[in-house]
Amino acid sequence: MALGRGFSVAVRGVEGLIVEIEADISNGLPGVHLVGLADAALRESRDRVRAAITNCGFDWPQTRLTLALSPATLPKMGSLYDLALAAVVLAAHGKKAWAKLEKTVLLGELALDGRVRPVKGVLPAVLAAQRHGWPTVVVPFENLAEASLVDGVEVWGARTLGQVHAWLAGKGDLHARIDDPQQAPEVAVDLADVVGQPQARTAVEVAAAGGHNLVMTGPPGVGKTMLAQRLPGLLPPLSRDEALEVTAIHSVAGLLTGDAPLITRPPFVAPHHTSSVAALVGGGSGMARPGAVSRAHRGVLFLDEFAEISHAALEALRTPLEDGVIRLARRDGVACYPCRLQLVLAANLCPCAPPDPRDCVCASADRRRYRTKLSGPLLDRVDLRVEMHASRAGSFAEEGGESTAVVRERVWAAREAARERWRPHGVSTNAEVSGALLRRSFRLGGDAMKPLRTAVDRGALSIRGMDRTLRVAWTLCDLAGGVSPTRDQVTRALAYRQAGERS
Repeated sequence: MALGRGFSVAVRGVEGLIVEIEADISNGLPGVHLVGLADAALRESRDRVRAAITNCGFDWPQTRLTLALSPATLPKMGSLYDLALAAVVLAAHGKKAWAKLEKTVLLGELALDGRVRPVKGVLPAVLAAQRHGWPTVVVPFENLAEASLVDGVEVWGARTLGQVHAWLAGKGDLHARIDDPQQAPEVAVDLADVVGQPQARTAVEVAAAGGHNLVMTGPPGVGKTMLAQRLPGLLPPLSRDEALEVTAIHSVAGLLTGDAPLITRPPFVAPHHTSSVAALVGGGSGMARPGAVSRAHRGVLFLDEFAEISHAALEALRTPLEDGVIRLARRDGVACYPCRLQLVLAANLCPCAPPDPRDCVCASADRRRYRTKLSGPLLDRVDLRVEMHASRAGSFAEEGGESTAVVRERVWAAREAARERWRPHGVSTNAEVSGALLRRSFRLGGDAMKPLRTAVDRGALSIRGMDRTLRVAWTLCDLAGGVSPTRDQVTRALAYRQAGERS
């Protein structure tokens, strides 16, 4: 009897768990028995691994072979276990006690000729290995730049199974980590490109400075989409930890490029208005995959024509917007993805959407149904509401509005002021501050609170709405360089919230 042992990682959501892989060669009829709750892709690895081993010139055991993946109760999915499975089979069949194999996590899919193919989820897998104290990780060469983003662990890239065998035996080398992975180029769009719309431009600036949700309504062609696309350019770059969070989500989704894996700018995700619930919040069979809300983590989720999106898909956004995390229960377990994002919504004023609203031919009931597509609880989670109007010809003769660079300076200064104020409380933006903290430790004076008390007494504002209005007032204060919101700033914040009220 011969036994080989190696290690890989099972990725669940953006978390990884170390998986121990054993190969046992014993007397019996030739056959491969794979145990450990493997899915279809992993069960097929028996054929891939056998072909890769034989085509690389190694012998395949002509007897009973048992491959076990532990913990046995943990569902295991995908093809990233191929390389580890092949290594333990070679160790068991050759009766080799490779010291490196006991200290290395192996990731990668095998082609039939022995090439090591790239896989999804390498970054969270390497992060898990580093967190559990593993000294070495071997990944496919195409994933090497992604794996090199993790410090504190030795990372090697492999092109073929033969290279890995030689490295384990101490007779060859693998590709070393990439010390300075490239970063994705920044998309250059400027706020100065938007013609007119000073009120909406100011709302976008406030949204960027405080991390607030925003809804824009108006006739087609007035600049709603352009303003939404320019919002990420106003946001500060991601910190190192934030960049790894975002990159890990995109790694699981399989959206990273090999040369420039690290995402350092806030992402901008704009799903189509026909997207399903699973496309927005995540889903799929087996273990749930990240949806648009998770891919927009630390960035902007833009839902254009939100009145055309299904009611169920919109209502599914409630919990992620409030909690900043989405938990998806599927057959193979619960996947947890972060989704701390800014939601930007845009829609026309009515179904027919003429350039001039006076030309609308929709019945009043149709207009009302169209404009009330957002339910009360979901609309209550939107801090800023702006109704845009068509620009006049004079707007083209005027000098262009402020550029992104100019507005960005104010936004970054306001964000820094908020970060310093909320740092002792564990948050960094005004939009993340709890209502209890605003009402107790940072309670405003009676004069400043009077507009909010009046709105609450009239039933025009909920308690959650009051908290969100206070957050916007703090953002207006930060943009103005103040210490505490004034009554005028609270009134402005309330006006942003009540703009375009449903009739």
